[in-house]
Amino acid sequence: MKSIAFFISVWTLYYVSTKGSIHLIFWPLNADNSFVLTIGMLVDRLTAVMMVLITSVSIVIHVYSIRYLEGDPGYARFFALLSFMTFVILGLVASPNLFMLFVFWQLLSLALYLILAFNFSNRPACQNAFKTFFAHRVGDVSFLCGIFLAYKYFGTLEFNDLFRLAAEQPQMISLFSGMFNISAVTAITLLVFVGAIAKSSQFPLHVWLPDTMDSPTPVSALMHAGIVNAGGFLLNRLAPFYALTPNTLHIVFMVGLLTVILGASMMLAQNDIKKTLGFSTMAQMGYMIMECGLGAFALAIFHLIAHGFFKASLFLHSGQGIHTSREEPKFPDPSGHEVKISYNQLSFVTGLIITLVLPLIILMVAHDMLNIPLQNAHGAVILLFFAWVTASQVMFSLFRFHAVASWKIASAMIVSLFFIGFIYLWAAEVFTHFLYPGPGVANGFFLAAGLNPIVFDLLIVLATLLILISWIFVYADSKGQKIFIVQWINSIKKRLYMLLINRFYIDLNYERWSRSILRLAQKLGHGF
Repeated sequence: MKSIAFFISVWTLYYVSTKGSIHLIFWPLNADNSFVLTIGMLVDRLTAVMMVLITSVSIVIHVYSIRYLEGDPGYARFFALLSFMTFVILGLVASPNLFMLFVFWQLLSLALYLILAFNFSNRPACQNAFKTFFAHRVGDVSFLCGIFLAYKYFGTLEFNDLFRLAAEQPQMISLFSGMFNISAVTAITLLVFVGAIAKSSQFPLHVWLPDTMDSPTPVSALMHAGIVNAGGFLLNRLAPFYALTPNTLHIVFMVGLLTVILGASMMLAQNDIKKTLGFSTMAQMGYMIMECGLGAFALAIFHLIAHGFFKASLFLHSGQGIHTSREEPKFPDPSGHEVKISYNQLSFVTGLIITLVLPLIILMVAHDMLNIPLQNAHGAVILLFFAWVTASQVMFSLFRFHAVASWKIASAMIVSLFFIGFIYLWAAEVFTHFLYPGPGVANGFFLAAGLNPIVFDLLIVLATLLILISWIFVYADSKGQKIFIVQWINSIKKRLYMLLINRFYIDLNYERWSRSILRLAQKLGHGF
Protein backbone atom coordinates (compact mmCIF):
# COMPACT_ATOMS: atom_id res chain seq x y z
CA MET A 1 0.00 0.00 0.00
CA LYS A 2 2.81 2.41 0.82
CA SER A 3 4.41 1.78 -2.56
CA ILE A 4 1.10 2.44 -4.31
CA ALA A 5 0.74 5.70 -2.35
CA PHE A 6 4.25 6.72 -3.41
CA PHE A 7 3.59 6.12 -7.11
CA ILE A 8 0.28 7.99 -6.87
CA SER A 9 2.14 10.89 -5.24
CA VAL A 10 4.71 10.97 -8.03
CA TRP A 11 1.93 10.92 -10.66
CA THR A 12 0.13 13.70 -8.76
CA LEU A 13 3.30 15.81 -8.75
CA TYR A 14 3.60 15.37 -12.51
CA TYR A 15 -0.09 16.17 -13.03
CA VAL A 16 -0.20 19.39 -11.01
CA SER A 17 3.10 20.49 -12.57
CA THR A 18 1.65 20.24 -16.07
CA LYS A 19 -2.11 20.70 -15.63
CA GLY A 20 -2.41 22.94 -12.58
CA SER A 21 -3.74 22.60 -9.03
CA ILE A 22 -6.53 20.23 -8.00
CA HIS A 23 -9.25 21.64 -5.71
CA LEU A 24 -11.97 19.19 -4.65
CA ILE A 25 -14.90 19.70 -2.25
CA PHE A 26 -16.44 16.55 -0.74
CA TRP A 27 -18.89 18.20 1.67
CA PRO A 28 -21.17 20.07 1.33
CA LEU A 29 -21.84 19.13 -2.29
CA ASN A 30 -23.35 22.52 -3.12
CA ALA A 31 -20.75 24.52 -1.22
CA ASP A 32 -20.89 28.29 -1.34
CA ASN A 33 -19.72 31.12 0.88
CA SER A 34 -22.50 30.43 3.40
CA PHE A 35 -20.73 27.29 4.67
CA VAL A 36 -18.06 27.85 7.26
CA LEU A 37 -16.70 24.33 7.46
CA THR A 38 -15.97 22.46 4.24
CA ILE A 39 -14.23 19.15 3.64
CA GLY A 40 -12.11 18.73 0.54
CA MET A 41 -8.61 18.65 -0.91
CA LEU A 42 -6.24 21.25 -2.28
CA VAL A 43 -3.37 19.64 -4.18
CA ASP A 44 -0.97 22.17 -5.64
CA ARG A 45 2.76 21.91 -6.28
CA LEU A 46 3.61 22.45 -2.62
CA THR A 47 1.24 19.68 -1.52
CA ALA A 48 2.45 17.29 -4.23
CA VAL A 49 6.10 17.78 -3.28
CA MET A 50 5.29 17.10 0.38
CA MET A 51 3.31 13.98 -0.57
CA VAL A 52 6.28 12.53 -2.42
CA LEU A 53 8.54 13.22 0.58
CA ILE A 54 6.11 11.72 3.10
CA THR A 55 5.32 8.54 1.18
CA SER A 56 8.94 7.83 0.22
CA VAL A 57 10.21 8.24 3.78
CA SER A 58 7.27 6.22 5.10
CA ILE A 59 8.12 3.28 2.80
CA VAL A 60 11.70 3.14 4.07
CA ILE A 61 10.62 3.36 7.71
CA HIS A 62 7.95 0.67 7.34
CA VAL A 63 10.38 -1.74 5.65
CA TYR A 64 13.04 -1.03 8.30
CA SER A 65 10.52 -1.63 11.13
CA ILE A 66 9.55 -5.11 9.91
CA ARG A 67 12.78 -6.64 11.19
CA TYR A 68 13.61 -4.00 13.82
CA LEU A 69 10.45 -4.65 15.91
CA GLU A 70 10.12 -8.34 15.14
CA GLY A 71 8.87 -10.17 18.22
CA ASP A 72 7.67 -7.05 20.03
CA PRO A 73 4.30 -7.63 21.77
CA GLY A 74 2.94 -4.38 20.31
CA TYR A 75 4.01 -5.21 16.75
CA ALA A 76 0.57 -4.86 15.11
CA ARG A 77 -0.37 -1.79 17.17
CA PHE A 78 2.88 -0.07 16.18
CA PHE A 79 2.28 -0.51 12.46
CA ALA A 80 -1.32 0.63 12.82
CA LEU A 81 -0.17 3.84 14.53
CA LEU A 82 2.63 4.35 12.01
CA SER A 83 0.19 4.03 9.09
CA PHE A 84 -2.32 6.30 10.82
CA MET A 85 0.36 8.92 11.33
CA THR A 86 1.31 8.79 7.63
CA PHE A 87 -2.36 9.23 6.68
CA VAL A 88 -2.72 12.20 9.03
CA ILE A 89 0.34 13.97 7.61
CA LEU A 90 -0.93 13.44 4.07
CA GLY A 91 -4.32 14.82 5.09
CA LEU A 92 -2.68 17.83 6.70
CA VAL A 93 -0.70 18.84 3.61
CA ALA A 94 -3.77 18.38 1.35
CA SER A 95 -6.14 20.48 3.49
CA PRO A 96 -7.88 23.26 1.51
CA ASN A 97 -8.75 25.45 4.50
CA LEU A 98 -7.69 26.31 8.02
CA PHE A 99 -10.47 24.21 9.55
CA MET A 100 -9.38 20.92 7.99
CA LEU A 101 -5.72 21.74 8.52
CA PHE A 102 -6.37 22.32 12.23
CA VAL A 103 -8.31 19.03 12.54
CA PHE A 104 -5.40 17.06 11.08
CA TRP A 105 -3.03 19.18 13.17
CA GLN A 106 -4.80 17.87 16.28
CA LEU A 107 -4.89 14.29 15.01
CA LEU A 108 -1.15 14.50 14.41
CA SER A 109 -0.56 15.49 18.02
CA LEU A 110 -2.76 12.62 19.18
CA ALA A 111 -1.01 10.09 16.95
CA LEU A 112 2.38 11.35 18.14
CA TYR A 113 1.33 10.99 21.77
CA LEU A 114 0.10 7.42 21.25
CA ILE A 115 3.18 6.28 19.39
CA LEU A 116 5.60 7.99 21.81
CA ALA A 117 3.86 6.17 24.67
CA PHE A 118 4.02 2.95 22.62
CA ASN A 119 5.73 1.08 25.46
CA PHE A 120 3.31 1.73 28.31
CA SER A 121 5.57 -0.03 30.83
CA ASN A 122 8.28 2.58 30.24
CA ARG A 123 7.29 5.34 32.65
CA PRO A 124 9.76 8.00 31.37
CA ALA A 125 8.51 7.44 27.81
CA CYS A 126 4.90 8.00 28.91
CA GLN A 127 5.84 11.11 30.87
CA ASN A 128 7.71 12.58 27.93
CA ALA A 129 4.81 11.71 25.61
CA PHE A 130 2.50 13.72 27.87
CA LYS A 131 5.04 16.56 27.95
CA THR A 132 5.03 16.58 24.15
CA PHE A 133 1.23 16.53 24.04
CA PHE A 134 1.02 19.42 26.53
CA ALA A 135 3.60 21.55 24.68
CA HIS A 136 1.62 21.08 21.47
CA ARG A 137 -1.59 22.08 23.25
CA VAL A 138 -0.03 25.41 24.21
CA GLY A 139 0.70 26.17 20.57
CA ASP A 140 -2.67 24.83 19.41
CA VAL A 141 -4.61 27.19 21.69
CA SER A 142 -2.88 30.11 20.02
CA PHE A 143 -3.41 28.54 16.59
CA LEU A 144 -7.14 28.18 17.30
CA CYS A 145 -7.39 31.82 18.40
CA GLY A 146 -5.80 32.81 15.09
CA ILE A 147 -8.41 30.78 13.20
CA PHE A 148 -11.24 32.50 15.10
CA LEU A 149 -9.82 35.92 14.26
CA ALA A 150 -9.38 34.95 10.61
CA TYR A 151 -13.05 34.05 10.30
CA LYS A 152 -14.22 37.05 12.31
CA TYR A 153 -12.42 39.63 10.19
CA PHE A 154 -12.44 37.96 6.77
CA GLY A 155 -15.48 35.68 6.93
CA THR A 156 -13.78 32.62 5.41
CA LEU A 157 -11.25 29.91 6.22
CA GLU A 158 -10.59 28.84 2.63
CA PHE A 159 -6.96 29.59 1.78
CA ASN A 160 -7.45 31.21 -1.62
CA ASP A 161 -10.36 33.39 -0.46
CA LEU A 162 -8.56 34.30 2.75
CA PHE A 163 -5.45 35.48 0.91
CA ARG A 164 -7.50 37.52 -1.57
CA LEU A 165 -9.67 39.23 1.07
CA ALA A 166 -6.69 39.99 3.33
CA ALA A 167 -4.91 41.72 0.43
CA GLU A 168 -8.00 43.61 -0.75
CA GLN A 169 -9.59 44.53 2.60
CA PRO A 170 -7.01 45.33 5.32
CA GLN A 171 -8.57 45.12 8.79
CA MET A 172 -7.45 46.67 12.07
CA ILE A 173 -7.99 45.41 15.62
CA SER A 174 -8.50 48.02 18.36
CA LEU A 175 -7.26 47.13 21.82
CA PHE A 176 -7.77 48.85 25.15
CA SER A 177 -10.62 51.09 23.94
CA GLY A 178 -8.77 52.20 20.84
CA MET A 179 -5.51 53.09 22.62
CA PHE A 180 -3.63 50.48 20.64
CA ASN A 181 -4.29 49.28 17.08
CA ILE A 182 -2.82 46.27 15.35
CA SER A 183 -3.36 44.85 11.90
CA ALA A 184 -5.68 41.84 11.86
CA VAL A 185 -3.26 40.02 9.55
CA THR A 186 -0.38 40.65 11.96
CA ALA A 187 -2.37 39.35 14.92
CA ILE A 188 -3.54 36.25 13.04
CA THR A 189 -0.09 35.39 11.68
CA LEU A 190 1.52 35.78 15.09
CA LEU A 191 -1.06 33.51 16.74
CA VAL A 192 -0.72 30.89 14.02
CA PHE A 193 3.06 31.11 14.24
CA VAL A 194 2.93 30.04 17.90
CA GLY A 195 1.32 26.81 16.71
CA ALA A 196 4.18 26.36 14.24
CA ILE A 197 6.69 27.05 17.03
CA ALA A 198 5.26 24.22 19.14
CA LYS A 199 5.07 21.66 16.35
CA SER A 200 8.54 22.41 14.92
CA SER A 201 10.24 22.61 18.34
CA GLN A 202 11.23 26.27 18.22
CA PHE A 203 12.22 28.39 21.19
CA PRO A 204 10.58 28.71 23.71
CA LEU A 205 8.39 25.62 23.05
CA HIS A 206 11.35 23.44 22.03
CA VAL A 207 11.54 21.45 25.25
CA TRP A 208 9.58 18.40 24.05
CA LEU A 209 11.68 17.22 21.10
CA PRO A 210 14.93 16.13 22.85
CA ASP A 211 12.93 14.04 25.34
CA THR A 212 11.17 11.86 22.77
CA MET A 213 14.07 9.45 22.27
CA ASP A 214 12.64 6.63 24.41
CA SER A 215 10.35 5.70 21.53
CA PRO A 216 11.44 3.13 18.91
CA THR A 217 13.99 4.42 16.42
CA PRO A 218 11.57 4.24 13.42
CA VAL A 219 9.28 6.62 15.30
CA SER A 220 12.14 9.06 15.75
CA ALA A 221 12.96 8.77 12.05
CA LEU A 222 9.39 9.57 10.96
CA MET A 223 9.03 12.30 13.56
CA HIS A 224 12.21 14.11 12.58
CA ALA A 225 11.64 13.60 8.86
CA GLY A 226 7.95 14.50 8.81
CA ILE A 227 6.20 15.73 11.94
CA VAL A 228 8.56 18.53 12.96
CA ASN A 229 8.39 19.81 9.38
CA ALA A 230 4.74 20.69 9.92
CA GLY A 231 5.62 24.19 11.15
CA GLY A 232 7.61 24.98 8.02
CA PHE A 233 4.82 23.63 5.82
CA LEU A 234 2.24 25.74 7.68
CA LEU A 235 4.24 28.92 7.08
CA ASN A 236 4.59 28.02 3.39
CA ARG A 237 0.90 27.26 3.05
CA LEU A 238 0.13 30.69 4.50
CA ALA A 239 3.04 32.42 2.71
CA PRO A 240 0.80 34.94 0.84
CA PHE A 241 -0.77 35.81 4.20
CA TYR A 242 2.61 36.30 5.92
CA ALA A 243 3.86 38.40 3.02
CA LEU A 244 1.29 41.04 4.02
CA THR A 245 2.95 41.64 7.41
CA PRO A 246 6.73 42.25 7.37
CA ASN A 247 6.80 42.69 11.16
CA THR A 248 5.69 39.10 11.68
CA LEU A 249 8.33 37.88 9.24
CA HIS A 250 11.02 39.70 11.23
CA ILE A 251 9.80 37.98 14.42
CA VAL A 252 9.83 34.63 12.61
CA PHE A 253 13.43 35.28 11.58
CA MET A 254 14.54 36.15 15.13
CA VAL A 255 12.85 33.08 16.64
CA GLY A 256 14.52 30.84 14.07
CA LEU A 257 17.91 32.46 14.63
CA LEU A 258 17.70 32.03 18.41
CA THR A 259 16.60 28.41 18.00
CA VAL A 260 19.57 27.68 15.73
CA ILE A 261 22.01 29.04 18.31
CA LEU A 262 20.42 27.21 21.24
CA GLY A 263 19.90 23.91 19.43
CA ALA A 264 23.38 23.75 17.91
CA SER A 265 25.12 24.70 21.16
CA MET A 266 23.16 22.22 23.30
CA MET A 267 23.82 19.50 20.73
CA LEU A 268 27.58 19.80 21.36
CA ALA A 269 27.21 18.82 25.03
CA GLN A 270 25.17 15.63 24.50
CA ASN A 271 26.58 12.15 25.13
CA ASP A 272 23.60 10.25 23.73
CA ILE A 273 23.53 9.70 19.96
CA LYS A 274 19.76 10.07 19.59
CA LYS A 275 19.62 13.20 21.75
CA THR A 276 22.45 14.65 19.69
CA LEU A 277 20.37 14.07 16.57
CA GLY A 278 17.33 15.52 18.34
CA PHE A 279 19.05 18.82 19.10
CA SER A 280 20.44 18.79 15.57
CA THR A 281 16.87 18.62 14.25
CA MET A 282 15.90 21.51 16.51
CA ALA A 283 18.69 23.63 15.02
CA GLN A 284 17.86 22.58 11.45
CA MET A 285 14.21 23.49 11.97
CA GLY A 286 15.49 26.84 13.22
CA TYR A 287 17.25 27.31 9.88
CA MET A 288 13.99 26.44 8.12
CA ILE A 289 12.04 29.01 10.15
CA MET A 290 14.79 31.59 9.51
CA GLU A 291 14.43 31.06 5.79
CA CYS A 292 10.69 31.61 6.02
CA GLY A 293 11.33 34.79 8.01
CA LEU A 294 13.59 36.04 5.22
CA GLY A 295 10.97 35.38 2.56
CA ALA A 296 12.84 32.38 1.15
CA PHE A 297 9.81 30.08 1.55
CA ALA A 298 10.82 27.78 -1.31
CA LEU A 299 14.33 27.44 0.15
CA ALA A 300 12.71 26.38 3.43
CA ILE A 301 10.85 23.58 1.61
CA PHE A 302 14.05 22.56 -0.17
CA HIS A 303 15.80 22.49 3.21
CA LEU A 304 12.86 20.55 4.66
CA ILE A 305 13.11 17.87 1.95
CA ALA A 306 16.89 17.49 2.21
CA HIS A 307 16.76 17.35 6.00
CA GLY A 308 13.87 14.87 5.95
CA PHE A 309 15.72 12.29 3.88
CA PHE A 310 19.04 12.90 5.64
CA LYS A 311 17.74 12.81 9.22
CA ALA A 312 15.52 9.77 8.61
CA SER A 313 18.55 7.81 7.37
CA LEU A 314 20.64 9.05 10.30
CA PHE A 315 18.11 7.85 12.86
CA LEU A 316 17.71 4.48 11.18
CA HIS A 317 21.51 4.07 11.12
CA SER A 318 21.71 5.16 14.77
CA GLY A 319 19.21 2.43 15.65
CA GLN A 320 21.39 -0.09 13.86
CA GLY A 321 24.46 1.25 15.70
CA ILE A 322 22.74 1.04 19.08
CA HIS A 323 21.60 -2.52 18.34
CA THR A 324 25.12 -3.53 17.28
CA SER A 325 26.75 -1.93 20.33
CA ARG A 326 24.46 -3.88 22.66
CA GLU A 327 25.77 -7.11 21.16
CA GLU A 328 29.42 -6.02 21.51
CA PRO A 329 30.79 -7.38 24.84
CA LYS A 330 33.89 -5.16 24.87
CA PHE A 331 34.28 -1.42 25.31
CA PRO A 332 35.69 0.43 22.28
CA ASP A 333 39.39 1.23 22.29
CA PRO A 334 39.73 4.86 23.50
CA SER A 335 42.90 5.33 21.45
CA GLY A 336 40.79 5.17 18.29
CA HIS A 337 39.00 8.36 19.32
CA GLU A 338 42.07 10.47 19.96
CA VAL A 339 42.18 13.62 17.84
CA LYS A 340 45.36 13.94 15.84
CA ILE A 341 46.36 17.60 15.69
CA SER A 342 48.20 18.67 12.57
CA TYR A 343 48.44 21.71 10.33
CA ASN A 344 48.50 21.95 6.56
CA GLN A 345 49.10 25.33 5.02
CA LEU A 346 47.45 24.68 1.63
CA SER A 347 44.12 23.44 2.98
CA PHE A 348 44.12 26.12 5.71
CA VAL A 349 44.69 29.00 3.26
CA THR A 350 42.16 27.59 0.78
CA GLY A 351 39.44 27.27 3.40
CA LEU A 352 40.20 30.68 4.89
CA ILE A 353 40.08 32.46 1.53
CA ILE A 354 36.84 30.74 0.47
CA THR A 355 35.01 31.54 3.68
CA LEU A 356 36.15 35.18 3.80
CA VAL A 357 35.73 36.11 0.13
CA LEU A 358 32.07 35.06 0.05
CA PRO A 359 30.84 37.65 2.60
CA LEU A 360 32.62 40.38 0.61
CA ILE A 361 30.69 39.31 -2.49
CA ILE A 362 27.45 39.22 -0.51
CA LEU A 363 27.95 42.78 0.76
CA MET A 364 28.78 44.07 -2.72
CA VAL A 365 25.70 42.40 -4.18
CA ALA A 366 23.57 43.74 -1.33
CA HIS A 367 24.66 47.30 -2.12
CA ASP A 368 24.53 46.88 -5.90
CA MET A 369 28.28 47.33 -6.32
CA LEU A 370 28.44 44.42 -8.75
CA ASN A 371 26.73 44.90 -12.08
CA ILE A 372 25.22 41.39 -12.11
CA PRO A 373 21.79 40.89 -13.72
CA LEU A 374 20.08 39.17 -10.80
CA GLN A 375 16.35 38.71 -11.31
CA ASN A 376 15.57 38.85 -7.60
CA ALA A 377 18.36 40.91 -6.06
CA HIS A 378 17.24 40.71 -2.45
CA GLY A 379 16.43 37.02 -2.73
CA ALA A 380 19.82 36.32 -4.32
CA VAL A 381 21.59 38.02 -1.42
CA ILE A 382 19.67 35.91 1.09
CA LEU A 383 20.54 32.74 -0.79
CA LEU A 384 24.20 33.80 -0.98
CA PHE A 385 24.16 34.26 2.79
CA PHE A 386 22.93 30.71 3.40
CA ALA A 387 25.34 29.38 0.78
CA TRP A 388 28.17 31.07 2.65
CA VAL A 389 27.17 29.54 6.00
CA THR A 390 26.84 26.10 4.41
CA ALA A 391 30.18 26.42 2.60
CA SER A 392 31.91 27.50 5.83
CA GLN A 393 30.65 24.41 7.64
CA VAL A 394 31.92 22.21 4.81
CA MET A 395 35.34 23.93 4.84
CA PHE A 396 35.80 23.27 8.57
CA SER A 397 34.77 19.64 8.13
CA LEU A 398 37.14 19.07 5.22
CA PHE A 399 40.05 20.69 7.06
CA ARG A 400 39.79 17.97 9.73
CA PHE A 401 40.73 15.21 7.25
CA HIS A 402 44.39 15.31 8.25
CA ALA A 403 45.19 11.86 6.88
CA VAL A 404 44.32 12.94 3.32
CA ALA A 405 46.79 14.71 1.04
CA SER A 406 46.54 18.50 1.22
CA TRP A 407 46.01 19.01 -2.51
CA LYS A 408 43.06 16.61 -2.38
CA ILE A 409 41.51 18.53 0.51
CA ALA A 410 42.02 21.88 -1.22
CA SER A 411 40.50 20.49 -4.42
CA ALA A 412 37.55 19.11 -2.47
CA MET A 413 37.02 22.56 -0.90
CA ILE A 414 36.90 24.26 -4.31
CA VAL A 415 34.62 21.60 -5.80
CA SER A 416 32.34 21.81 -2.75
CA LEU A 417 32.09 25.58 -3.14
CA PHE A 418 30.95 25.29 -6.75
CA PHE A 419 28.56 22.46 -5.89
CA ILE A 420 26.98 24.42 -3.03
CA GLY A 421 26.72 27.50 -5.21
CA PHE A 422 25.05 25.50 -7.98
CA ILE A 423 22.54 23.92 -5.57
CA TYR A 424 21.59 27.25 -4.03
CA LEU A 425 21.25 28.95 -7.41
CA TRP A 426 19.12 26.04 -8.56
CA ALA A 427 16.98 26.37 -5.45
CA ALA A 428 16.75 30.11 -6.08
CA GLU A 429 15.63 29.92 -9.68
CA VAL A 430 14.19 26.54 -10.60
CA PHE A 431 12.71 25.33 -7.32
CA THR A 432 11.45 28.73 -6.20
CA HIS A 433 9.62 29.40 -9.43
CA PHE A 434 8.39 25.79 -9.50
CA LEU A 435 6.66 26.13 -6.13
CA TYR A 436 5.47 29.70 -6.71
CA PRO A 437 5.10 30.05 -10.50
CA GLY A 438 2.93 33.18 -10.37
CA PRO A 439 4.59 36.31 -11.82
CA GLY A 440 6.26 38.31 -9.07
CA VAL A 441 5.04 36.04 -6.25
CA ALA A 442 8.44 34.82 -5.05
CA ASN A 443 9.96 38.29 -5.47
CA GLY A 444 7.11 39.72 -3.39
CA PHE A 445 7.98 37.38 -0.53
CA PHE A 446 11.60 38.54 -0.55
CA LEU A 447 10.61 42.20 -0.66
CA ALA A 448 8.13 41.80 2.20
CA ALA A 449 10.78 40.20 4.42
CA GLY A 450 13.52 42.67 3.53
CA LEU A 451 15.74 43.64 6.46
CA ASN A 452 17.05 47.09 7.20
CA PRO A 453 20.41 47.46 5.34
CA ILE A 454 22.21 48.33 8.60
CA VAL A 455 20.83 45.23 10.31
CA PHE A 456 21.77 43.06 7.32
CA ASP A 457 25.32 44.44 7.23
CA LEU A 458 25.64 43.90 10.98
CA LEU A 459 24.63 40.25 10.59
CA ILE A 460 27.22 39.77 7.85
CA VAL A 461 29.97 41.42 9.92
CA LEU A 462 29.15 39.39 13.05
CA ALA A 463 29.03 36.12 11.11
CA THR A 464 32.33 36.98 9.41
CA LEU A 465 34.00 37.69 12.74
CA LEU A 466 32.78 34.39 14.18
CA ILE A 467 34.12 32.44 11.20
CA LEU A 468 37.43 34.33 11.29
CA ILE A 469 37.82 33.61 15.01
CA SER A 470 37.07 29.95 14.29
CA TRP A 471 39.88 29.78 11.73
CA ILE A 472 42.25 31.48 14.19
CA PHE A 473 41.25 28.93 16.80
CA VAL A 474 41.90 26.07 14.35
CA TYR A 475 45.31 27.50 13.46
CA ALA A 476 46.34 28.01 17.10
CA ASP A 477 45.10 24.56 18.10
CA SER A 478 47.03 22.86 15.30
CA LYS A 479 50.18 24.74 16.37
CA GLY A 480 49.66 23.90 20.04
CA GLN A 481 49.33 27.59 20.90
CA LYS A 482 46.86 29.21 23.27
CA ILE A 483 45.36 32.56 22.32
CA PHE A 484 43.47 34.88 24.63
CA ILE A 485 40.04 33.84 23.38
CA VAL A 486 40.87 30.16 23.86
CA GLN A 487 42.15 30.80 27.39
CA TRP A 488 38.97 32.75 28.17
CA ILE A 489 36.82 29.92 26.80
CA ASN A 490 38.74 27.36 28.85
CA SER A 491 38.15 29.42 31.99
CA ILE A 492 34.37 29.25 31.53
CA LYS A 493 34.25 25.82 29.86
CA LYS A 494 32.85 24.01 32.89
CA ARG A 495 30.18 26.63 33.51
CA LEU A 496 29.27 26.68 29.85
CA TYR A 497 29.09 22.90 29.78
CA MET A 498 26.76 22.88 32.78
CA LEU A 499 24.51 25.40 31.06
CA LEU A 500 24.41 23.39 27.85
CA ILE A 501 23.94 19.95 29.42
CA ASN A 502 21.10 21.39 31.54
CA ARG A 503 19.59 23.14 28.50
CA PHE A 504 20.11 26.58 30.05
CA TYR A 505 17.73 25.41 32.83
CA ILE A 506 14.74 26.30 30.65
CA ASP A 507 13.05 22.94 31.28
CA LEU A 508 13.64 23.28 35.03
CA ASN A 509 12.05 26.73 35.12
CA TYR A 510 9.04 25.44 33.18
CA GLU A 511 8.59 22.67 35.75
CA ARG A 512 8.78 25.17 38.61
CA TRP A 513 6.25 27.48 36.96
CA SER A 514 3.89 24.56 36.27
CA ARG A 515 4.01 23.46 39.91
CA SER A 516 3.35 27.03 41.04
CA ILE A 517 0.37 27.32 38.68
CA LEU A 518 -0.95 23.96 39.90
CA ARG A 519 -0.70 25.03 43.55
CA LEU A 520 -2.45 28.31 42.72
CA ALA A 521 -5.23 26.43 40.91
CA GLN A 522 -5.67 24.11 43.89
CA LYS A 523 -5.95 27.04 46.28
CA LEU A 524 -8.52 28.73 44.06
CA GLY A 525 -10.43 25.44 43.81
CA HIS A 526 -10.55 25.06 47.60
CA GLY A 527 -11.70 28.67 47.87
CA PHE A 528 -14.78 27.92 45.78
